[in-house]
Amino acid sequence: MEEFRRTYSRLCKESGAEPQETVLQQMHQLPQGRLDLATQSLTVDTCRALGKLLQKEALLTELILSDCMLSEEGAVLLLQGLCVNTIVRFLDLKGNNLRAAGAEALAKLLRQNKSIQSLTLEWNSLGTWEEAFAAFCGALAANGTLRQLDLRNNQISHKGAEELALALKSNTSLQQLDLRWNHIGLLGGRALVNCLPSNRTLWKLELAGNSIPGDILRAVEQAMDHNQDRQTAFRESQARAHVLSKEVRHLREEKSKQFLDLMETIDRQREEMVRSSKASAARVGQLQEALNERHSIINALKAKLQMAEAALALSEQKAQDLGELLATAEQEQRSLAQRQAKEHRLEQQEAAERESKLLRDLSAANEKNLLLQNQVDELERKVKSQQDQLFLTRQELTNTAAELKMRAVQAEERLELEKKRSRKSLEDAEHLRFKEVEHMTRHLEESERAMQERVQRLEAVRLSLEEELSRAKAAALSERSQAEEELIKAKNQVRLEEQQRLAHLEEKLRLLAQARDEAQSACLQQKQAVADAQARASQLDRQVEGLRRRLEELQQELSNKDQEKAAEVTRVRLELQEQNGRLQAELTAQEALKEKAAALERQLKVMASDHREALLDRESENASLREKLRLNQAEIARIRDEEAQRASFLQNAVLAYVQGSPLRTLSPQK
Repeated sequence: MEEFRRTYSRLCKESGAEPQETVLQQMHQLPQGRLDLATQSLTVDTCRALGKLLQKEALLTELILSDCMLSEEGAVLLLQGLCVNTIVRFLDLKGNNLRAAGAEALAKLLRQNKSIQSLTLEWNSLGTWEEAFAAFCGALAANGTLRQLDLRNNQISHKGAEELALALKSNTSLQQLDLRWNHIGLLGGRALVNCLPSNRTLWKLELAGNSIPGDILRAVEQAMDHNQDRQTAFRESQARAHVLSKEVRHLREEKSKQFLDLMETIDRQREEMVRSSKASAARVGQLQEALNERHSIINALKAKLQMAEAALALSEQKAQDLGELLATAEQEQRSLAQRQAKEHRLEQQEAAERESKLLRDLSAANEKNLLLQNQVDELERKVKSQQDQLFLTRQELTNTAAELKMRAVQAEERLELEKKRSRKSLEDAEHLRFKEVEHMTRHLEESERAMQERVQRLEAVRLSLEEELSRAKAAALSERSQAEEELIKAKNQVRLEEQQRLAHLEEKLRLLAQARDEAQSACLQQKQAVADAQARASQLDRQVEGLRRRLEELQQELSNKDQEKAAEVTRVRLELQEQNGRLQAELTAQEALKEKAAALERQLKVMASDHREALLDRESENASLREKLRLNQAEIARIRDEEAQRASFLQNAVLAYVQGSPLRTLSPQK
């Protein structure tokens, strides 16, 4: 780090600026390979010097620049220096208020840099500028080294989420993406869910605090679980391949050792034969020495015979091992077929259950619709009966008024006392009539309020039914995409396992053929040695002939074993073809299930349209009551607009406070 500090000071002096003391102190205290300048206010000259230094620095692997109050010019200079760097793996730019120029510089960094694996951009404003953020997403799509990306609190809207979704479809390296506390919403969440089937590497996606519905979040979690399972399976397959490669190397080493030992024994045999020939030429006249030489030759031939028998036993052991491997492969294929059949049955059961559930939901919706219709009819009958009662009461009032007038005319002819009584009775009757009319008006108002409440409840029920239909459709779509992904995953896994088994069997066959060739070469060398021994000792012809017949039998057995192995390989291939045919049949069954699901969706649409028409008819009948509701809603909307304006004013004030910095106070261009 001392050399790093000296180089930084020299670059600052060359540009005519003094190095920052706080930066020098941080460089003096940092460990090897890590530069932490967090919470340090970096000037433009410092950023220029650091950018030049990072172009040539080969020791730093982590660069932390969080909360450094970088200006746009300083950020661009730093990122230009990192474009050609090939050592830095971790970059932290948290809380630097990066804007349009910073987003474009980051896009250039992602296109040119091939070493950065982790990038933290929390608490910036990249999503405010849509064109610059689109360029950043395009560079992310072309990047092939980034593994982790943090975009929390960057004001990313649903349009920015759609650009990210397009980038994720093409990206093949990103594994972790953090989008918490943005403004993605429903549309952005749907775009991200639609892009996940095309991405096989992303296994962690954080979306909390984005106003995304729960069903979309569950779909994202399911996709992440699938990708995580795929990654674990890929790592396990790599580990298995590594173990198999080790075993193959070990077998090759053993074969090479066996070959060297065989060559050494052949050389020793040749030397012994040369010595024996010299001894026989020197001791032709001595019969005892000739007998000793013949005994030594017989012993040598016995040793060779023992070696040939050992080689035959080794080849038989290898053939037995290959048979066991083939038996295990057949057992695995049978278990795989049983598992696939079981999964297919389970899928059929799940499809039947989903179909029955949808039918039950449809019947429940129809029953609810009929119940609502009956309730509306009952309300209409009640209103009619109340109107009839009101009409009867009015007639009764008119009749009583006429009778009272007639009694008043008769009372005028009577005495004055009777007139006073009749007047008093008339006043009492008028008071009672006024009370009855007031009571009827209150009753009518209460019935009208009850009707309004009933209409509101019917509207709430209708909205809940529409939400249930939308949730059912989303669940059906997610289940269908999940089934397709699982089917593709099973296909790829079966194909990969079959390829690995075939490669392993071919490798075993090649090794056995090589061993057979080596045994044949050894047999040929032994034949030549026997022929030389026949030329020197004619009395041992019969023994050599027996050994030759023995070698021919061994060759015949080896050829028979090779034919059996070839027949076994052809049988395994035929079984694989049959299994592929069964998989194709299952695919056709899945397509039939998809067609059934589409038919059910069409039926749902037809019933939803019928339900909407019935609701429209009911709404036309209750137009007078909805007029009052509309006035209330207009008042509520006005109040909500006022609240939204107040919230937008508060948000603009907070953004102006957050985005303002002591180095640059210009507001962003809209």
